Amino acid sequence: MSACGCAADGLRPVDQAIAELLARVPPLPAVEQVALADALGRVLAESVAAPFAVPQWDNSAMDGYALRAADLAPGGGSLPLGGRIAAGDSAQQALLAGHVARIFTGAPLPSGADSVVAQEDCRLADGRVWLPAVVPGQHVRRQGEELAAGAPLLAAGQRLRAQELGLLASCGLARVAVYRRLRVGLLSSGDELREPGEPLRPGQIYDANRYSLRGVLQGLGLEVRDYGCSTDDLAATRAALLRAAAECDVLLSSGGVSVGEEDHLKQAVAELGELQLWRLAIQPGKPLAFGAVAGKPWLGLPGNPAAALITALVVARPFLLRAQGCQDVLPQALRLPAGFAWHKANGRRQYLRARLETHDGQLCVCLHPRQGSAMLTSACWADGLALVEAGQLLDAGEAVAYLPFSALLGP
Repeated sequence: MSACGCAADGLRPVDQAIAELLARVPPLPAVEQVALADALGRVLAESVAAPFAVPQWDNSAMDGYALRAADLAPGGGSLPLGGRIAAGDSAQQALLAGHVARIFTGAPLPSGADSVVAQEDCRLADGRVWLPAVVPGQHVRRQGEELAAGAPLLAAGQRLRAQELGLLASCGLARVAVYRRLRVGLLSSGDELREPGEPLRPGQIYDANRYSLRGVLQGLGLEVRDYGCSTDDLAATRAALLRAAAECDVLLSSGGVSVGEEDHLKQAVAELGELQLWRLAIQPGKPLAFGAVAGKPWLGLPGNPAAALITALVVARPFLLRAQGCQDVLPQALRLPAGFAWHKANGRRQYLRARLETHDGQLCVCLHPRQGSAMLTSACWADGLALVEAGQLLDAGEAVAYLPFSALLGP
């Protein structure tokens, strides 16, 4: 490693590149109040505390009979039935001494009761209920056992999933403060690119990257503004970049970032702001560009479709999520047995398209046989990425790091 933190061949380690990008995150978007029903995938801008204890009162964890444990003989016995309490009823009436009350899940425990016996363990006959031995406090949800009033509920910077929405609703919160969705301007670069549905001339290909990258961005809950494909015209490229910078928070493009390549996109970025070309110790996706256009951050991803997808998920994703206000942006890799051998060390970290399969009763990480940087078929076959570090060798069965797409393609 050199003094600049790069490897001897000038390649930037992936983790260092991500850290440098996170250090350059722009100011966060404005805060807005949204209805809870519209908050899925949004990022909390303010921490939330529990407005009251959860549960708000002692209540039954199941359908059965409420009683005072001390009223029952140690080995069980029968007690007279003395009331009925359903969910939604108040528990103002105290339990009669030496009696049980029919109670339903979620119903408040009557004053004087301290335990609940499940209905399937009881027998009702002639106004009396036979009950087995009781452990005091069984099947009772105590007031505040989940949350005390004023306890931290959710922290600022947390992305709201279905479970967070349910928790907020359970506390009666109808609106939440979230960051406005990050606006990302999406562009492609290349005279050879055409839109799907258009006829192709010799040498032309369809623009796959804008569609896969749009899917990544939308899966992260970001607002995508599509500025099409930049052709080999400097004036048109400058105009598209300036328009995107005026309307968006961050710009993301693919293609035209290989080191030493003449390209109007790179020239336009350099003229309109700042251009840095990085070579990352990653495969696929070594060329990556970063800079600014009219003060707005710009990320330039490789042009090969698989390389663009993987660098978007590995390198761009943490930057974009942090720019949206998320604090937890780095996915945690799983350690699973490798269903393959890796006997040729590589100078770059490999992100290999892989999926989980069961062989001989063991779950393991298996590779697609084709790992070319232009091949999206292997990404469609895969359900995640296997990480083989630079210089690492593996025998089948050894633990390998694995990143499931479920942890990368969504919040």
